[in-house]
Amino acid sequence: MSVDVYVLDTGAANLASMVAALRRADARPTVGLDAERAKDARAVVLPGVGAFGPAAAQLQRSGLDDVLRRRIERDAPTLAVCLGLQLLGRASAESRGARGIGAFDLRAERFSSGVRTPHLGWSPIRAEPNCELLDSGWAAFAHSYRLTEAPVGWTAAWCERGERFIAALERGAVLACQFHPELSGDLGARLLARWLERAARSVSPTCPKQGAVVRAAGGVR
Repeated sequence: MSVDVYVLDTGAANLASMVAALRRADARPTVGLDAERAKDARAVVLPGVGAFGPAAAQLQRSGLDDVLRRRIERDAPTLAVCLGLQLLGRASAESRGARGIGAFDLRAERFSSGVRTPHLGWSPIRAEPNCELLDSGWAAFAHSYRLTEAPVGWTAAWCERGERFIAALERGAVLACQFHPELSGDLGARLLARWLERAARSVSPTCPKQGAVVRAAGGVR
């Protein structure tokens, strides 16, 4: 089943590779920055290659910060990539005073001084055993900031590069990757296919309970 995907154009991303990867996965991507479209979309992608502050400000101006936070609260199919993952937190050391979406209470920090930055290229990732979407393997990265812990209720994949950091997070139909799945070969293609399959099985975004899985317990970045 092909899935309609709304890809957010925050002005801080190279959208061509993401759109191409979604089309290869038989999705139907549309690019825009409309909060109402994002609220009602079957699936939404928040890509990002750029600076935290300007991207966060663009989301706030457009009302998308609130839309994305509410989508994630109800596990609506949402994919955040690279800077997009960091924007889900409350802040980043990169942009003092800038506010993230606040889907979880974590702040992105720069790699320690002993680690060469930016982290560019392929690195191995290891998915926790209870991951449903994420696999272990090799993935493509381009970033200087990272998260070092997983928020409560999320499952993680990890990467080691001088220090351990979050490679990706998942919860229900929400997936957030520090690496670029659209540039990560077979691993990325399989991950996008699984996420789109989860999105296709989800109920309508306008229904009170969103997502195939309802929680049992209730440019370089």
